[in-house]
Amino acid sequence: MARSMIARRQEAERNRLAAYDATLKRAARTPRPAPDFDTALKEALNGTAEPAIRSGADWHPQMKTRDAGKLRLAAARHLYARYAVPAHLEAVWLDAGGLNADETRLRQRWFAIAGGGRSLYKEGAGEWLSRKEVHAFLNPPGAMAFDEAFWQAVARSYTDDLGLALRIARSKIARTGRLNFAFWREAVRFFIANPAPLETVDDLCDYLAAAIAGDRAYSLKGRTLGSLTRQMLDWHRDVAAVRRIEAAQQRAARAAGREAEPAGRWAGSPLQDWSWQLAGEKAKARREEFVVTQLNTAGELVAETRAMHHCVSTYAAKCIAGQASIWSLRLKTVRGAERLLTIELDRCNRAVQVRGFANRLAKPEEVQVLSRWAKARGIAL
Repeated sequence: MARSMIARRQEAERNRLAAYDATLKRAARTPRPAPDFDTALKEALNGTAEPAIRSGADWHPQMKTRDAGKLRLAAARHLYARYAVPAHLEAVWLDAGGLNADETRLRQRWFAIAGGGRSLYKEGAGEWLSRKEVHAFLNPPGAMAFDEAFWQAVARSYTDDLGLALRIARSKIARTGRLNFAFWREAVRFFIANPAPLETVDDLCDYLAAAIAGDRAYSLKGRTLGSLTRQMLDWHRDVAAVRRIEAAQQRAARAAGREAEPAGRWAGSPLQDWSWQLAGEKAKARREEFVVTQLNTAGELVAETRAMHHCVSTYAAKCIAGQASIWSLRLKTVRGAERLLTIELDRCNRAVQVRGFANRLAKPEEVQVLSRWAKARGIAL
């Protein structure tokens, strides 16, 4: 049955309205969620063991932001702060990325102490900073990150030159956190007494970090900027030598069609290390012990070269190929270990070279120790 004109117009209008509604639904924005005040308050309460000075129930924020960090900071201000807190202490509430849990809690606790008007020196920072340094930490001369503010405070206790203190704050010293704090405080004193451009300070910091990692007793006492620079250059040469040896090891493994050992290490001789303790009351009191240990890593060979002033690191290719093994005779006492001799064995366990410091020959008493080692391990001297 044919529809009337009016019916056709009404159907067309309904289709037009349906299409219009569908378009509106596609174009309409998803409603934004309300700010999550409850989560912000919970995170602020769980962030530190410090008692809150206000109740969370009394927090009625008028905030439109959905930024979790800003909400968390606002909650922390309400809970803990009677007084304004420097921005570098507040930053931990905004973003704690890159910090471990202990460091995050420490910074949040310092925020609560400072915000509550209590003594930060007495309740936390005094472990590292003096009263004067705590004051400088809380009142930095400009916008700074936490670690920058910390180290400029340390530097300002040794100098009135603000520019010099800020150079320390911008250096790699500020990136050490408080690891090996006593050593890096010593480094701050050194660079205050021996001013250098920021690039030089950063280069020397790379060397100092490696030095303290390799020897916890390393100290800057008695050193000059010139001597430290020479040590840094030697270290860079040693690093380059290690990398060359590691590259040679990888090439040798590929050429032989086998899987390479861990970088900078080779299998070496199957002979075991050897030790011999001296008899006698004095020797026992000093805990004197001769040790012969194999050097089968790039780092050990380069360190032996540096300490003994000879060229044993150039024998790395022979060691990697299994044609030789390198051994070090050392005397251990309560004061540490003294390198005495470097020995090269061929693949038949024959000693083909024995050299001391600067390629000197072995002393008679050292030869006696070597003879004991050779007899114990079946080595031909």
